[in-house]
Amino acid sequence: MVHGDGYAVASELDALGEGYGFRKVRRELGVTAFGVNGLVLPPSYETGSHFHDQQEELYFVHRGRVAIEFGDGSSHELGPGGLARVDAATVRKLRNRSDSEDAVLLVAGGKDGYVGRDGRLPEGESRFGADGPPDGAKQEAPKTDSD
Repeated sequence: MVHGDGYAVASELDALGEGYGFRKVRRELGVTAFGVNGLVLPPSYETGSHFHDQQEELYFVHRGRVAIEFGDGSSHELGPGGLARVDAATVRKLRNRSDSEDAVLLVAGGKDGYVGRDGRLPEGESRFGADGPPDGAKQEAPKTDSD
């Protein structure tokens, strides 16, 4: 784990904990604007159902296949790169679909909305590196201090 002036870096999720269950990303990296945890589920494991009073959540599947089941009985399977947004009051539970491999997710939660697009380029910097934009990249102009 590296903490610098205005940043923190963990080289891998396992640096934040061992075994199954939560990896406390928010606490370990010092995130203050939203909640975020890693979650490692053993093969065939099903979590209990839960909901929140206020916090909307976003689930991102990093590795494995996960079924996310909602309180209305619907179930959706997510593979690597899959995403699910869930309102606070919506009941949900997860199940690792594999009987032989762990599932690894990142779960982010927050409240009170999006702050808008506020990214900026330092003076003299380009949005793209020395090689220019990758093929198919959007050519949208970045915000400047005058926006």
